[in-house]
Amino acid sequence: MRANRISHARRQALTGLVAAGLALGGTAAAPAYAEHTAAAPAAAECSAAYRIEQKLSTGTTWRMCWRYDGNAGLVLEHVSYQPPGESRPIKVLNSARLAQIDVPYDDGSVEYSDLTGAGFAQGLSAMAPGECPGGTIRTVKVPNAWDPQHPNVDGLCTTTRSRGHAYRMQSDTGNKVYQAQGKDLLVYTVNKVGWYEYITEWRFQDDGTVNMNVGATGSLSPFDYDAGDGRGWPIGKGARAYATSHSHNVFWRLDFGLDGSSKDKVEQYDSVVSPPARGAQAPSNRTTRTKITKELAGDAKNMRWWRVVSATGRNKDGHARSYEIVPGPSTKYPGHGFTRHDIYFTEYKACERFASDNLGNCGTGAGKSVDRWVNGQTLTHPVVWVNIGFHHIARDEDQQPMPVHWQGFSIAPRDVTAMNPLTPAVLADQNGRVENGS
Repeated sequence: MRANRISHARRQALTGLVAAGLALGGTAAAPAYAEHTAAAPAAAECSAAYRIEQKLSTGTTWRMCWRYDGNAGLVLEHVSYQPPGESRPIKVLNSARLAQIDVPYDDGSVEYSDLTGAGFAQGLSAMAPGECPGGTIRTVKVPNAWDPQHPNVDGLCTTTRSRGHAYRMQSDTGNKVYQAQGKDLLVYTVNKVGWYEYITEWRFQDDGTVNMNVGATGSLSPFDYDAGDGRGWPIGKGARAYATSHSHNVFWRLDFGLDGSSKDKVEQYDSVVSPPARGAQAPSNRTTRTKITKELAGDAKNMRWWRVVSATGRNKDGHARSYEIVPGPSTKYPGHGFTRHDIYFTEYKACERFASDNLGNCGTGAGKSVDRWVNGQTLTHPVVWVNIGFHHIARDEDQQPMPVHWQGFSIAPRDVTAMNPLTPAVLADQNGRVENGS
């Protein structure tokens, strides 16, 4: 909780910094490439200082470039995935980054836009080696740093981490168990905003899945207790200090570039379960596909999902490569137009940078939030905006310090490879119908 976290003077100074950052493009010490450029040879996409390349112990290699934006913080670009058995990297994303953290308080007293109005990027925190176990901490030059004498922060961790079973299968004969332990590449920063500290984590799995999470930790604001508003939760002894409840509405912006092309397709799938037909033993389930050809504000429903489909690439089975969007648990905040939907698909525009309080100049009448940009335009270069909400009602265990509470989503490969990319060689012939057990 962060009431009274930014003084009037600090807000005025911040406004000037934001304006300056916008005029300068919002970046400094970053490689000179556009956010949505077409695929180029890996060596030319960025210099070594801004390149992340990790071959995991299971054989998968992830490659990407990074830069640091003066408002959005860490931006990952030119993200590619090369699992075992693939002769060349498979392009997945042109760019991926946070697009807003909107924080309204339950009593209506205040609301913060942490990325565009509260100095999220400026609050990049230095990490000690213990916060990046087994990894490397890179130095980040913060654009338009509040402390211009110390713009360089050791604040970007890249490391690997085990995640447990990638798969396990016992052979039909029972004489053999096939199993593998999965490995992930983690890329993360910590950004301090008032009393909160946000861990922005990107987790790249060896099976091609990408997990995007924000973890909130730090402190409950000591100035944010009001026993009389009737909306908080008692913290400490008795019922004298009530911590005010609030929401965290976190947005991500993904610009896919599957197989090096931005001309991806979007599809929505819905399943409907019907009662058993006469003579049937169980209910039936029919799944239908809807091609999303125009901009859409979408809502998650039971048995509904979306995927972004490559316009050019196919796997070795001849199936179009795609990535499925897998939302995590979310508490949708109905207070604003831009928070009332779980996902948005918009046509790419360079000025559409933030899901709310947008800093890009899109012209008169364009609106400052993502919901205003959904106006029926045909999708030829779709951009995906994902909204995951968390309603924070404080508890005694939130002090002190506050345990990390996570919110996020993932994108999962669907037909990117012809088989499980971690399939052992002895099972490589078992693609499709398997006649004999192994």
